[in-house]
Amino acid sequence: MSERFGARLRAAVDKLGPLCVGIDPHPALLRAWGLPDDPSGLEAFGSKVVEALAGQVPVFKPQSAFYERFGSRGVSALESIIRQLREAGALVILDVKRGDIGSTAAAYADGYLDPASPLCADAITASPYLGLGALRPMIDKAHQNSLGVFVLALTSNPEGIAVQRAIRADGRTVAQGIVDEISQVNAGVAPMGDIGVVVGATIGEVGNILADLNGPILAPGIGAQGGRPEDLPSIFGEAVRAVLPSASREVLNAGPQASALRDAAARIRDACAAAIVVTP
Repeated sequence: MSERFGARLRAAVDKLGPLCVGIDPHPALLRAWGLPDDPSGLEAFGSKVVEALAGQVPVFKPQSAFYERFGSRGVSALESIIRQLREAGALVILDVKRGDIGSTAAAYADGYLDPASPLCADAITASPYLGLGALRPMIDKAHQNSLGVFVLALTSNPEGIAVQRAIRADGRTVAQGIVDEISQVNAGVAPMGDIGVVVGATIGEVGNILADLNGPILAPGIGAQGGRPEDLPSIFGEAVRAVLPSASREVLNAGPQASALRDAAARIRDACAAAIVVTP
């Protein structure tokens, strides 16, 4: 794969619109779809999502935890949906939020960012709270294989505020320091870098913190979690063009009928596209 992740992401969003659909097959959702809460239910759920939305949505974000809870058979279902989505031409962000040091970080990179692995995705989410430098094996592996990493920066959970908005000795917030380091990694890459950040769509205005990022911004929380497409410009300011809004329940609760899933995804995608348009 020769084209860098940032370029592939920009092209996919330009073609199909700004939307990432989170794939979170929690027990209540599986029951609502008439599926068993077991690995066979995960398999059927994944096939229905792919059939309905592949080719309609540019990016999907499976949440690994909902598959891992069933052990090896659940992970097999996760491998299956990653494979089906990528074969259908969609980009896959695997939501694993991994973060560790040394050889362990390198092993995570081998698991999720090496094309030889059945769990390889186009990008993963990662936690920087052992220091962004600890994520270097993942960042290096992503660059090596034209893949991406989304690093947690400003999340919407209330507990995150005490850590992410804490003031460092140099006067910057922890979140700003993370963004600044990623900006250095992305410097000079066109149309944008491969290392992005995760910033919740419900956190309020972020000011100029993302001005120099030159990378994608994954913004979960659109829809059922309270994030509104029309608020994206006020939250992200001039960085809004790089925002990839993500919705899960707002789309998946419309299922399992394929037409209803497509309608829900199109409605949210179109609303986000209208909000993200930047006037010259």
